Amino acid sequence: MNAPQSAMLLRIYTEEGRQHEGRPLHEAIVFKARDMGLAGATVLRGPMGFGQSHAIHTAKILDLSARLPLVIEIVDAEDKIRAFIAALNGMHDIGLVTTEKVEVVHYGSVSKA
Repeated sequence: MNAPQSAMLLRIYTEEGRQHEGRPLHEAIVFKARDMGLAGATVLRGPMGFGQSHAIHTAKILDLSARLPLVIEIVDAEDKIRAFIAALNGMHDIGLVTTEKVEVVHYGSVSKA
């Protein structure tokens, strides 16, 4: 699959421990993106953060919880990203969702590992 030169970046800010239909929310989102044919998705785990509640979530040894921040990033054509966002409507308690226009300068090659 070739990524378009002009594209959109979707960022979904959520946290570990959130569930959707019995599986981790971030997994449900990534599998949905794959099923819808998006170019790719990456889940980034943050060692510290806070959100709307302003409660600090951290990876300190004394505070190991399932509430560490996660960011899911997906880059694809704007129409595909907007259709994906619409498909997420059934997933509750996702968190902050942002988009921005980006320019893809290199997409890499597919390795069959």
